[in-house]
Amino acid sequence: MIEQKIKEIIGYELSSTPPKPLATYIPAQKSGNLIFTSGQLPFVNGKLIAEGKVGYEVSEEKGIECAKISAINCLSAVKALIGNLDKVEQIVKLTVFVSSAVGFTAQPKIANGASDFLAQVFGEAGKHARSAVGVNELPMNAPVEVEMIVRVNL
Repeated sequence: MIEQKIKEIIGYELSSTPPKPLATYIPAQKSGNLIFTSGQLPFVNGKLIAEGKVGYEVSEEKGIECAKISAINCLSAVKALIGNLDKVEQIVKLTVFVSSAVGFTAQPKIANGASDFLAQVFGEAGKHARSAVGVNELPMNAPVEVEMIVRVNL
């Protein structure tokens, strides 16, 4: 049901395989009824959809899309661990890192790309606590990275 809703919103099926880790870590880890994802970048078909700093090489609109795609990749990591996103009870917390140009202060606006998408998909269960953090650099020159904590019913 949730995955059908995601398909309707984004126009394609959620991957059952999250993007491959760039280093020595796993995409997601379960502890009790919580799942913690590793930071996910805005990869589609193995390629970043944008590179550079938001507010310089990357527009705010593209940064918002990057946050949404990164959240989708977090959900792929969750799905790979639990098999079915209908088991998600609550999106508990997001941390959104935005590679920011000097003087760029609209990190919350960029993070809304992920937050709005999750609220659209999960309704009240998609509303979460959040940090939106401006950073100097991200891996592979990505403009956005998102990590997520999800409560599940197993």
